[in-house]
Amino acid sequence: MLALARTDALPHFRFDAAKLDATADYVADVIRGAYPDLRVPLHARWRHFVFGGRDLWRARAAQATWPDKAAQARAAFDLAIVSVLLDAGAGPGWRYRDEATGLTIGRSEGLALASLRMFEAGLFSDDARDPLRADASRLVRLTASELAQGFQVSADNPLAGLEGRAALLARLGRAMADNATVFAKADAARAGGLFDHLAAQADGRDLPASEILRALLLHLGGIWQNRLSLGGVALGDTWRHSAIKRDDAGNGLMPLHKLSQWLSYSLIEPLRDAGVTVSDVDGLTGLAEYRNGGLFIDSGLLNLRERDLAKVPLPVDAELVVEWRALTVALLDALLPLVRARLNVTAATFPLGALLEGGTWAAGRNIAKEKRADGAPPLTVISDGTVF
Repeated sequence: MLALARTDALPHFRFDAAKLDATADYVADVIRGAYPDLRVPLHARWRHFVFGGRDLWRARAAQATWPDKAAQARAAFDLAIVSVLLDAGAGPGWRYRDEATGLTIGRSEGLALASLRMFEAGLFSDDARDPLRADASRLVRLTASELAQGFQVSADNPLAGLEGRAALLARLGRAMADNATVFAKADAARAGGLFDHLAAQADGRDLPASEILRALLLHLGGIWQNRLSLGGVALGDTWRHSAIKRDDAGNGLMPLHKLSQWLSYSLIEPLRDAGVTVSDVDGLTGLAEYRNGGLFIDSGLLNLRERDLAKVPLPVDAELVVEWRALTVALLDALLPLVRARLNVTAATFPLGALLEGGTWAAGRNIAKEKRADGAPPLTVISDGTVF
């Protein structure tokens, strides 16, 4: 897709390569401001549980009694998987009020905090003695009204895609219940069972990060409803674009896997905390979502051929959206060496996940606030609660 953009051969966007250096300067400045020591963690769900310097999940985990590191890792997997799958864009008006901290917060951070509080309260557990779980048997029974209560949804506090989120968790529960080999190695079927599966794959050797993504796509691919399939395999976050030409069954297909990629980043830390060595973090891609993508439009790297389309709500399968998201992933790769050079850091100390965290996601949010009073992204994508 980027190769086509470089030759001005795409239907919806023009690419202005001259803006790459200025965009790299902007992102590098954002990173220096947020992380003066340049020690940037991975872009993972865990960052959204930290408020005012206090890590709410680590504080809660420290209060629990864990029989071993694997038990704690299972709970962390439970939380990360459910929380990431619930984080598909909140809409501009939704807010979560947290009594314990006094915070009122929206967007990803608000969704994270709400999901953490629901997890702590045992909403996803089927064992009253053990609230810190996400059991398959419970998720299949979870209702949209229960999620609405947990997210404090009301007529005055609407949350986009609520029904879609509840249905997604129900499908997650069914997928886990139907795959005991993966999700019930050491316990009843639960999201945290994936830890045991991945730890067994490592078995004394390094586990490449791409193997985490592979496991998620293989074993949870079926939870994505009404998506394309190929040879009976559900393709998840994969869409059609007429510019992609191949001479095989992948003709016209553009795989993105935003939530699965972000979840992969988010599972690295609990694996490492449990003693599993995760290697090749750059084996994952950047994330095709609206903050990273918004940065590239707002910085002038990408320019709509039809500017009026910026005002039109677009479905996720619209060719314009597919084009934008694919270019976002490719441009993150193009930006990475430029930002590393400006910060004088190496690939070993500054992987792609650090660029996302430090980085392009925050820069996308900042520039959106500079461009628009409400900080909304430059394009409006209709969320079904399972993509953004």
